[in-house]
Amino acid sequence: QVQLVESGGGMVQAGGSLRLSCAASGSTFSSYVMGWFRQAPGKEREFVAAISGSGEVTFHATSVRGRFTVSRDNAKNMVYLQMNSLKPEDTAVYYCAAALSDVVVALSFRYNYWGQGTQVTVSS
Repeated sequence: QVQLVESGGGMVQAGGSLRLSCAASGSTFSSYVMGWFRQAPGKEREFVAAISGSGEVTFHATSVRGRFTVSRDNAKNMVYLQMNSLKPEDTAVYYCAAALSDVVVALSFRYNYWGQGTQVTVSS
């Protein structure tokens, strides 16, 4: 079992930055691929970024590449999403998720555990 708790969401103006954090329970954190997803009102949940268990491999969605960066600290059981140059279309609830996988995955059904989400609102 892995429990995930996101934090760091809030309201920011376009062009601003936020850093999301996700705290994970459990002693096998480094065994999990960690991902970030988001869901805007009236839209399906979409993949944002993922990072391998070791932290050596990352993958970012085209829509956020160059603006968002996923990272992790296995010693602290933490995963982060640094979001820069935010746009109004980035407004969504952001979810942290964990997948027991050897490879970085972008499909939500591959993720076994999910956090409760944190709201990010970007005003124009």
